[in-house]
Order: sequence, then structure tokens, then C-alpha cells
Amino acid sequence: MTGDDRDGGTTAAPRTLAVTEMSLVVLIGATGSGKSTFAARHFKPTEVVSSDFCRGLVSDDENDQSATGDAFDVLHYIAGKRLAAGRLTVVDATNVQPESRRHLVQLAREHDVLPIAIVLDVPEQVCAERNAARSDRAGMPRHVIARHQRELRRSLRGLEREGFRRVHVLRGTAEIDAARVVGEPAYNNLRHLTGPFDIIGDVHGCGSELETLLAKLGYDDGRHPDGRTAVFVGDLVDRGPDSPGVLRRVMGMVEAGTALCVSGNHENKLGRHLKGRRVQPTHGLAETLEQFAREDERDPGFRGRVADFIDGLISHYVLDGGRLVVCHAGLPEKYHGRTSGRVRSHALYGDTTGETDEFGLPVRYPWAEDYRGSAAVVYGHTPVPTTSWINNTLCLDTGAVFGGRLTALRWPEREIVDVPAERVWYEPVKPLLSDAPGGREGRPLDLDDVAGRRIVETALMGRLAVREQNAAAALEVMSRFAVDPRLLCYLPPTMAPCATSTQDGYLEHPAEAFASYRADGVRQVVCEEKHMGSRAVALVCRDEAAAAERFGAAAGVTGTVHTRTGRPFFDDPAVTEAVLDRVRGAVTAAGLWDELDTDWLLLDAELLPGRSRRRGCCASSTRRSARPRVPPSRRPSPRSAPRRTAVPTSVRCWPGSTSGPPTRRRSPTPTAATAGPPTAWTGSTSPPSSCSPSATATSRGSCRRTGSSRSSTGWSTPIPPGCYVPPGGWPSTPLTRRRSRPARGGGST
Repeated sequence: MTGDDRDGGTTAAPRTLAVTEMSLVVLIGATGSGKSTFAARHFKPTEVVSSDFCRGLVSDDENDQSATGDAFDVLHYIAGKRLAAGRLTVVDATNVQPESRRHLVQLAREHDVLPIAIVLDVPEQVCAERNAARSDRAGMPRHVIARHQRELRRSLRGLEREGFRRVHVLRGTAEIDAARVVGEPAYNNLRHLTGPFDIIGDVHGCGSELETLLAKLGYDDGRHPDGRTAVFVGDLVDRGPDSPGVLRRVMGMVEAGTALCVSGNHENKLGRHLKGRRVQPTHGLAETLEQFAREDERDPGFRGRVADFIDGLISHYVLDGGRLVVCHAGLPEKYHGRTSGRVRSHALYGDTTGETDEFGLPVRYPWAEDYRGSAAVVYGHTPVPTTSWINNTLCLDTGAVFGGRLTALRWPEREIVDVPAERVWYEPVKPLLSDAPGGREGRPLDLDDVAGRRIVETALMGRLAVREQNAAAALEVMSRFAVDPRLLCYLPPTMAPCATSTQDGYLEHPAEAFASYRADGVRQVVCEEKHMGSRAVALVCRDEAAAAERFGAAAGVTGTVHTRTGRPFFDDPAVTEAVLDRVRGAVTAAGLWDELDTDWLLLDAELLPGRSRRRGCCASSTRRSARPRVPPSRRPSPRSAPRRTAVPTSVRCWPGSTSGPPTRRRSPTPTAATAGPPTAWTGSTSPPSSCSPSATATSRGSCRRTGSSRSSTGWSTPIPPGCYVPPGGWPSTPLTRRRSRPARGGGST
């Protein structure tokens, strides 16, 4: 302002008023000061909630002062709903009394947004002239305006003490007219940064491990060649051997623009100490202060730079268009992007139940169990043995300072990268690993997991709801019959039948099967003879140590073999280990351990017929699937027999043999079937047969027998010369799966 403009002068320097995007703006001024005009000029109509408008809603008269109480109830309700939705809200009322402002500041705190005051200080004479020009306020007594002016004067100096985070005072009409409102994002709003990011868990002074992890992530001297940005979840200091070195690295990366960092509770405590406040040197702070004392000798200004760095750290960041939230101790969805002491406290310390565990540590409220937000929340603070996604949240504190690992998450790839700790730098009060079921994963089994309706986050199917009765039934079945849950990584899906045939007399027909493949864009289908094997899932580890480290397996266990329902394939553990040993030998010989850079493999396979089928559940499956032979005398006559589906025959061929199969039979050669027109299919074998695909049983004697002489569609499976065919022929095997009840043991019948 170039002069005193309160008398209505026209000279005024332009003012820029910064307004945070998610805030409650309170206009303050006497009646007639131009608040409604100011709001209409600088804000959207939907952003402004006027006391006059609310008074009209409840009384049909905007000037009915008797309805003021109800009008402000409506105003507070509307403003609260907008703030809950994260909308900028402007309150257009006189607000010259401290009591009216107190309710608004409290409303902003309840919704964790910033309260901002904009004061319009206009001379009393100007206010009186404006009211006189309005027909609805022409008779307003002058003493009302004078009272508003007095209350405004008394309030100006105490607005910040009342809780307003920003106060803009505009004096005179010229300054009000020249003012410009500029919206600005919150400090934590970095939605415009889309990454890619490398989010790094709690470092706790482990400088060497941090440098190793950065190198593994591809950083060279704090900078990534592909322009990736590192994001630190806080707790850079305390307990570890080199907190100053960690701070130097992170501060340098943040200053260079190659990293972001949020505050952890340990930085907050160190920052209070550096400001001269009294704090208890516990939980590793004493070790950090000793390291700082040695650092002061080399760099006297280091403490000051660290204090400024910590003072500039915020509670959390909202990144990648709102799809990613990074904080230290986790954050419910209602706090994302908001700013208040409550939000900062939860982001730094989390929420507790008020109880302590057997180690004297606070019991933390499992907020992630109830999280249903769309944004992924990545955090640290509470050490866990391994990382695992829970309802779109991920904890990256894997206890590096306690001898665990230093872990990072690549975003948006959602890839976990970690390095082992060089040693145990600080003995934890509470062990990282627990002997309770699920303790190795940092989440011991809890009855609440199957109580009530649960939501499970999956990679392919998104969120799946599990009803309580289904979870309880699954718990009973799996606890009684399944293998060790720690080894149960995968349950294979069952085969889906093709669509019901539209042809008369057929339940299933190859026409629908090939039509389905064709519709899915499959150009070639490989058909093999069914061996009557059993579905078997084999989890094989390189050795016993790998099984114990990755899955927490007991001594002597190197994996498992289970059915598609999770039941042990063999009753005898020794047989399981013998099978796994042979599989492990094949994997080792093939060099897959090194090729895939892994210590364990999960194989979805089929166990072929043989002696193994007479052991354990295989034997029972075979007995149930076996069908009794019907004597010829009791077989129905051709006329009374029901119509059967004509299917091609799978031919067993042993070249060079005319008397029968050799001692050890070879598996049949796979047949490649290519989908043709809707009613015809062509086939080719490898090696090619001397029989023509169109040959029949009478074709020059080159083929001894066709696969199905009753086929109405002209299917035929020629038999190459020299193939042995026993009397009566080999039993036929359909190309399509029959609808039958699966065996309990999991084998296919």
C-alpha cells in the first residue's frame, strides 16, 4: 500500500493472497465491507457458503436475524461436508466475534485442513453508504456497523493465536480491489511427480548398507541414469554406526533433486535436540550424538545444516496422481493430503491401542487391516521380517539395523529390492522373528483373520471379498488336511469345460472347444493323449537351508508335493523328500538355479501313472476312478444301448514292432491340431505318418484300423504301418474332457 487507503483513496499496491487448495477460508469484515463481492470475484460459486443464503434457506428471508442460529447450523454442516470431501470452502459471514470464529477453526481442525483468514478492513462510512444503497439493508442502524468495527479492531492482533495458519489483512477499498487470490498446492501434494520412484525403508544409520542398496538400484553417486527418484520413508538416524554419513548422502540427493524424504520419529527427536529442547537420549539417540561430536571436529557447520534439513521435512507425500502415498508410520485414507497436528502425529508415530506388549512396547493399532483406500501407502516404522502387501499398503522396515535387510520398492513396477545387513548393529527389544504361525512374515495368525467379512488384495483379480462362513470352513479344511500353510504357495485352478454342445445328442463336442480357442485368438492347439496322471504341485528348494530361510520349514524339509486341493500327495514324508530329491537333481542338472537366480521353484505338474499312484492319496484316487468291467453277457444290445458320442481314438504306436510293445513303452508323440472350419479339423503328427489323413479302413490296406467307424462327422485317426494293434483295438480317448466328479485326492479321473 502506497498510502492510507482506509478513507477510500485509490492508490494501493497489488496484493497476492496465497490460499492452500484444501483449506477453510474465513472472510472477516463488518456488514457492508464487500465480503460477498470479494468472494464472487475470486472463488467459484460452489466454493462459497454464505450466512445470508443459509438464513434464507431456513426462514425464506436472508435478513431474518431470529433465524441466525439455525442458519449457522446449516452453514457449519455444509462446510463440514465439503471439507470432508477435500473441497476448498469459503465462509461468507461477518465473523467479527471470536466465538463465531472459534467454531470455524474447530471445524477446520476436525477435518485436518488449514484455516485461513482474509480480513476486509473498510472505513465505517463506506460500509454505511453501501448498506444504504441496498433496499434490504437501508434501515440498518449505524451503531451496528460501529460495533462490528470495534470488534474487528480488537480481533486483528489475535487471529493467529486463535488458530488461523495464515492471516491476510486488506485495508481500504483500493487494496481490496487490487488483491489477487492465488491457489497453491499443499506442501505434501506432489501429484504431478509420476516417478518412477525407488522407495527406501528405514536406514537407521546403516550407511554401508544404504550405499550397497543404492548401487543395486542403479544409482551412481546419488543419481540414477534413468532419472529415477529415491524416496526415503524416514528414520535415517539412530542405532546404526554412521548416522552422519547417511544424512550427508540423503541431504545431498534431496538438494540435487534426485530424492525426496519424509520425516520419521527419530528425525523429529533429533531435530528437537538440535534446537536445544530437552529430550531423552534413548532408542539410539545417544549413539547418534556421539557420532555428531566426532563430526563436529571435521565439519563445524554440519549440525546447523542437519537442523535446517530436519525442520523442512513434512509428514507425508502424495505422489503419482494420487496413486501413491509415502509416509513413515502409515496413514489412513482420510488423512491423505491433509495438514494438521493429528495427521503429522499419525504419520510419524502411528496409532496405538493404549496397551503394551510383553516387551514393554506400545501395541500399535492395525490400521492397515482396515485400509480400503485406492492409493497405495508405503511406510516403515515397525520392523517386520519380510515385506508383504496388506490391503494396498506395504511396510518397508525390514530391520536392517537389527541384522535384517534394507529394503526398497520400485514404483510403479511394485518390485522389491533388498540387501542383507552386514551385521546386527543394535539388539532389538522385541525379536524380529516369532515362533507363532505367521511370525516369520511379521504377522502372526490371528482369529480376527477369519472373523467377519474380509477383503483380500490380489495382483490379478483386485480386491476379493471373503465371507465369514467361507473363511471358517476353509480354515477347518486346511488345518485338518492340508500341508504346512507356510509351504502352500499355490492352488492350481481346475480345467474349465467347453460350452454345452448345440448338436443333438452331444453334451460336449469339439466344435465348441475349437470355437472357443478361435474366439480367443489361439491359432494352434496341441492335443496329447491323456496319461491318467494326477495334478501335483511341487515346491522344491535348493537345500534345507533355503527352505528354512524362505518358508520357515522345519528341519529335514526341503519342500512339498501336494494335490490341487492342498493335501499331501504322499502320506510318507520320506517318499516326498525322495521325489523332491529327484526333481532337485534335474533342476540342478539343467542349471535353472543360476539361470533364474533363485533358491526355490514352484512346479505345477502332473504325476504320471506308476508305482507312485499306489502310495498315499494316489492309491485311493485310483481305486475310486477305476470302473468295473461288464461281462459281455450283461452288456446291453446295440439297439437298447444309449447313443454315445463318437470321438477320435488315440493311437499308441511303437515303430518297428508288429507283435506288441517292447518292455519299456515310450510316451506317444504329441499331435498338433490346428483349428479349421467350424465342422472340420486337420491334424499333423511328428514324425509324419505314411498314412494319408483322409485314409479309411479300406484304403489299399495301408492302415489296419480307423479310430472310429461310427463317426458321423468323418473323423478318422489313421494308424501308420507297422503299428501293433491288439485284438479288439486300443481303448479310445476323447479329445474333450468328460464331466465327472473329481477324485478326493485331487487326481483327474
